[in-house]
Amino acid sequence: MREIALFVEDYAHRQFVGALVERLARERGVDMRLDWRNATGGHGKVAGEFARYLRDIKRQGDYPPDLIVVATDANCGGPNARAAEFPDDAVPVPLARAIPDPHIERWLLLDGAAFKHAVGRGCEAPDRKCDRDRYKRLLAEAIRAAHFEPSLGGVEFAQDIVHAMDLARAARADRSFKRFVDALNDVFQSWGRL
Repeated sequence: MREIALFVEDYAHRQFVGALVERLARERGVDMRLDWRNATGGHGKVAGEFARYLRDIKRQGDYPPDLIVVATDANCGGPNARAAEFPDDAVPVPLARAIPDPHIERWLLLDGAAFKHAVGRGCEAPDRKCDRDRYKRLLAEAIRAAHFEPSLGGVEFAQDIVHAMDLARAARADRSFKRFVDALNDVFQSWGRL
């Protein structure tokens, strides 16, 4: 069984990224276990916990996981700058970065058909703009338009959306999403060749 350690900045990342990792692993026939190392506290907490985890693995000689996933929004700094904060050369195992550009809520809106499957009404994939609360607002509005009150801002539908997503279509709509899906697929496929 493969162990995947995950560092995510909040509940939205945990729901979406966890569901996506599980889906892709299942589709690739990977038997795995998710080890949630961090799921709250924002970007600063992710970076700090990630660094401490790597230091502990090195210092204590612990067995590292088979894969580490780091998920944090690009915000307005761009995905490349955010990715540089988590360099591959510091990690003893494969590293997959989920860096939604600019925010995870946009990924929930990428596939209108999957959204419709989850809540009964589709949505338009939003353009990419740097506005801190724009995608949270758009997600909540899309949920309300489907006659639900989003108790968690719409994140409560993340697993259903991910399971229904056309991943190829979503990847064409968002480069940051494509990068993450490609990174996971590369690792899972390499495991199948061992």
